[in-house]
Amino acid sequence: MRTSGLAMCLSAAFGCAPVVAQEPAVAETQVAETPAQAETETPPLQPTAETETPDTPATETPKTATESADEAKIAEEPAYVRVHEVDGKPNALQTATVQFVGQPGTRYDGAIVDLVGVVHIGQNEYYTELKEQLSKYDSVLYELVAPDGTRIRPEDLEERRSILASVQTGMKDMLNLEYQLEKIDYMAENFRHADMSPDEFVEDLEKRGDSVWKMIARMLGAGIASQAKTGGDAGLLMAMFSGEDRPKNMKRAMARQLVDIELVTAGMDDANGENTLIKGRNRKAFEILKEELDDGKENIAVFYGAGHLPDMAERLENDFGMKAVQTTWSDAWDLTRN
Repeated sequence: MRTSGLAMCLSAAFGCAPVVAQEPAVAETQVAETPAQAETETPPLQPTAETETPDTPATETPKTATESADEAKIAEEPAYVRVHEVDGKPNALQTATVQFVGQPGTRYDGAIVDLVGVVHIGQNEYYTELKEQLSKYDSVLYELVAPDGTRIRPEDLEERRSILASVQTGMKDMLNLEYQLEKIDYMAENFRHADMSPDEFVEDLEKRGDSVWKMIARMLGAGIASQAKTGGDAGLLMAMFSGEDRPKNMKRAMARQLVDIELVTAGMDDANGENTLIKGRNRKAFEILKEELDDGKENIAVFYGAGHLPDMAERLENDFGMKAVQTTWSDAWDLTRN
């Protein structure tokens, strides 16, 4: 599987890279309700064929060739972002909300933590649904490389001058999409900042002898070394010059690249399997998550770019004694229209 150099950088911009904003800190409060899931494919907490909670059989029976093939196909299905097809044609780029529940006898028995994946540019309806969903949690932990406690005010967006911000803003206009920071209410009472500060980000890089440029070089190397699958840069460039259907064709070409989360994040790792952009920031986010759970919150969302979620899922299972019980999907990009 191959993610090209250009597409890998775009993947980072849309699903892995930190969003950055200005300062003012506001304390969080809580709202207690059960989260509303967007486009739910399975009834809440009732495992079905779509639920990611395999039962453990009392006795193991040999699997048929068909069953083994089905399991292999399921294992290949992207867990947190996917291209949904209808009649063999791309219909939508979708992001997942994966619900985890604390297991009996563990410290957080019965507590619910939803990993709410997001891409940083998407259609207006996508962010409208996410806003409604996020309003139902006791606490929403959000990403933002900024001083502790930072909230994003509308006026802050006008002052954003980073290269990444310019790329994201330019791409949203090219694809006829919207920008996450402009559509999500980060001043909501149940929102809490759960990310590194810029100083912490740099410190984490330096203590491992790493740098942003070294990390980018590793990502590009992973893309070049992997096998071609999706058309890579050529496919994106062809879509870019495809006339009046350019937004639709660009979205289709880029959506295929964005699903390769594991490849993108693996390329970020240093020789010791560590990186700051994903794993370092996830550690900080989960320090805040532990505080919220220890404070008695029982219904929490971790609202982060989809590229962060595979590592977060492992942390919930290994460090918090939680288990995934269901996955629901939301349409981030409509791939049938401009």
